[in-house]
Amino acid sequence: MDVKVTGCIVTYNNIRTIETAVRTVLDSTACSFRLYVVDNGSTDGTVELIRDKFPDVTLIQMKSNVGFGAGHNHILNMLDSDYHAIINPDVIIKDDIISDMAAYLDGHPDVGMLSPRIRFPDGRPQVLGKRIPKPQYLIASRFRTEVPGKILREYAMLDEDLSVPREIQNATGCFMFIRTSLFRQLNGFDEKYFMYFEDCDLTRKVNEVSKTIYYPDATVYHEWGRESKKNFRLTLIQIKSMFRYYEKWGIK
Repeated sequence: MDVKVTGCIVTYNNIRTIETAVRTVLDSTACSFRLYVVDNGSTDGTVELIRDKFPDVTLIQMKSNVGFGAGHNHILNMLDSDYHAIINPDVIIKDDIISDMAAYLDGHPDVGMLSPRIRFPDGRPQVLGKRIPKPQYLIASRFRTEVPGKILREYAMLDEDLSVPREIQNATGCFMFIRTSLFRQLNGFDEKYFMYFEDCDLTRKVNEVSKTIYYPDATVYHEWGRESKKNFRLTLIQIKSMFRYYEKWGIK
């Protein structure tokens, strides 16, 4: 398979996790691949770490924290790939899923974006929304218990057959795999979201012109600290993004 793939990690003070993320992505990927790291003004040594340990990574330093979507969009016009991976700085890749997902998109021209299976580092599945994020779904997710209730099960499609690829309405932003041409056609992420809901928004835009597929044959391990539950400032950012999302798309 003669395809080019790019990937991008946007980071802000993630020195604790980003080395593992970068190393596992690079070590596991066999296809033609170029990784960008966009640093949003970190002060914790992230820039020095990437520069010293990963000289083949294209490092871009922003002067300030411009947000998740704007950081990813910054490289949009630099991409010369067929497919592009949007990667969180707290993920671990154990297999060559990037080549696998590229091959899947190569064989399915009607599919625009893939969302892999997401697990915690210890292997437990992460219960993540796959339907349009209605308010009742978000409330159920916010106040989730160890055993998912009926509403959360519906949001995460847990009663559907998730052992095979299937169309979904919502993909998680910790790892998204998209056709580069489509990402550019859609002008990337909506930068009015500083953080949160930009992944829901992008999925909606993809599904207006193509398909988003949940692809369980690829697994990403994600730390998922759910920082918005612990940090009041992040909670406010999440609420602002939620209102932006509903203002744009409506509550359906």
